Amino acid sequence: MNNLKIYNTLTRNKQTFVPITPGKVKMYVCGMTIYDYCHIGHARMMMAFDVVYRWLKTLGFEVIYVRNITDIDDKIIKRALENGESIGELTARFTAYMHEDTAAIGILPPDHEPHATDYVPQMLRLIEKLEKNGLAYQASDGDVNYSVRDFPGYGQLSGKSLDDLRAGERVDVSVDKRDPLDFVLWKSSKPSEPEEVKWPSKWGSGRPGWHIECSAMACELLGEHFDIHGGGADLQFPHHENEIAQSEGACQHRFVNYWMHNGFVRLDNEKMSKSLGNFFTIRDVLKKYDPEVLRFFMLRAHYRSALNYSDAHLDDAKVALARLYTALKDIELDVAALDWSESHAARFAEAMNDDFNTPLALAALFDLASAVNKTQSPVLARQLKALAATIGLLQRDPKDYLQGTVQAVTKDSIHFGSVQIDQEEIAALIQARLEAKKSKDFVLADRIRSELLAKGIVLEDKSGGCTEWRCV
Repeated sequence: MNNLKIYNTLTRNKQTFVPITPGKVKMYVCGMTIYDYCHIGHARMMMAFDVVYRWLKTLGFEVIYVRNITDIDDKIIKRALENGESIGELTARFTAYMHEDTAAIGILPPDHEPHATDYVPQMLRLIEKLEKNGLAYQASDGDVNYSVRDFPGYGQLSGKSLDDLRAGERVDVSVDKRDPLDFVLWKSSKPSEPEEVKWPSKWGSGRPGWHIECSAMACELLGEHFDIHGGGADLQFPHHENEIAQSEGACQHRFVNYWMHNGFVRLDNEKMSKSLGNFFTIRDVLKKYDPEVLRFFMLRAHYRSALNYSDAHLDDAKVALARLYTALKDIELDVAALDWSESHAARFAEAMNDDFNTPLALAALFDLASAVNKTQSPVLARQLKALAATIGLLQRDPKDYLQGTVQAVTKDSIHFGSVQIDQEEIAALIQARLEAKKSKDFVLADRIRSELLAKGIVLEDKSGGCTEWRCV
């Protein structure tokens, strides 16, 4: 079952996953900068790597998963000063909120959740190594910067040359830098900054730059060379590019074997982000939708693809998830071990081993649910529940989820939230499917069944060629 392939951003292709130490995986993911509630874009990132974490463990790997918390940053300082509270109070409060939100949508906690402020000594030691290796210098303004042009491999992750990056990226053009692409490793203290963000160093009082934080925490907790590093696509440049430059520049060897990046959440064809002001917090969404619906909605898209957010898509996810729960609702669900030789499980595993392809894995679950509906087999029902568990779905009492899913049934139409289905349309589609089957156009017949399933209609083929339908 273990023939996992991962798309490596560094090499730009899928590669067979071979851990550094057989049977063990070390994974670091860039986590939250804590000063506000987590939005759906944050949830998408954490969900993507929650699935990676779960599947690696399902494959039998011993996994050490590190996801950091950035608790010192310009935005954090600004928000704390605006609120009239300490930085520690601000970050502690929003860290607790983040834990509440992630627990609600079934995101497992990482094995380690380091706070940047606890690793300043390690950051200073890393900067000293870079200075010794000729890659760091103190500028006239007191900041310590990384000399990008002195690191030969810079640009390997983004796939751009230094000249391309200078022309195409927004960079700091401080006259104190040798090159506009040089980035700060240690920020000299400003008189206006609170004392709690000032640490002593050989270069004077200051605080770490953002990029050095992750290099130091990752190396301290996972070692100077580890298996997987992940984060949102927006971190590929400059953050992850700079991590490679820092870590490999200091240690003089490869930093990470596999780089993974999840796609953006989009709203009206624009990236959802705080800077654009077009975001929804996790809490906003959970006021209207069940947490498992949000999880299911995210898993319907491949982690590397864009995820299009809308209430209509969430309504559709609600109905689709109900179809899976409906298959389980009248069957005794004793705990049972997964049978990976069973055909649906084999398809599921094949999908997940192909760069964590959750859309294809969910398709296998729906086909298995159809088999359960047809046979009412407790063995298949337990298989469905156990397979779904590997990606964090279908672990509740089905009746608890299904209660209230169907909001109204009238003579002419059926309502599922904002989804309305006309009964004449259902009858026409069933007739079209029967005709397709008679003419042996089974592709069309299956497509019609799938279309009805997407609308919450389960077809049951009875003896004598009769087809009955029911809603979920």
